[in-house]
Amino acid sequence: MIRIAIVDDHAMVRAGLRQFFADEVDFKVVAEAANGREALDIVRQGEIDVILLDISMPGQSGVEALAGIRARAPDLPVLILSGFPEEHYAITLLRQGASGYLNKDCDPQEIVKAIRTVVRGRKYITAGIAERLADNLAPGGSGDKPPHELLSERELQVFLRLARGEAIGQMAESMSLSVKTVSTYRTRVMEKLQLASNSDLTYYALKNGLIQ
Repeated sequence: MIRIAIVDDHAMVRAGLRQFFADEVDFKVVAEAANGREALDIVRQGEIDVILLDISMPGQSGVEALAGIRARAPDLPVLILSGFPEEHYAITLLRQGASGYLNKDCDPQEIVKAIRTVVRGRKYITAGIAERLADNLAPGGSGDKPPHELLSERELQVFLRLARGEAIGQMAESMSLSVKTVSTYRTRVMEKLQLASNSDLTYYALKNGLIQ
């Protein structure tokens, strides 16, 4: 039996997945959560085989939750199921420990296939992601990477919070970091993305489909 946790802030999405998985005799949805913090609570209980994780959620996002899950349960497969197209986040999150990335518009059967794949300890890579990875490996291909794909895990977290308008002090408290450390990450993000202000960050994130 494959024990599944579904993490998405939309109850209808969770209900739809739960109903669909009911037709798979070896699938069992054993936990649900609406944000990243609740997802970490589920992981601490340690009674799941795979977690389906949305990216864009209130409070702690899926990007931040992924980092926490990797720290607490490095071997737990995390399959990202997002409303964002895979070209926006997939390679970045795979690099940061996700087991696979699917867009919510995919065929439901592909989700089943992906779950079975990641539970066996393998990555689930769609044809689109494979093509982008191949482009990055080709001579001169890495130069085509969007700047945000070059951000570290922490830099990406800070970038997304800044883009949503969160203050540095609030960010420092919720991330258990000093204000100075968060400010340093902000400076690195600005340099890597070649931006000058927080409004530039927000515009970049909206233009590249990284926030809604």
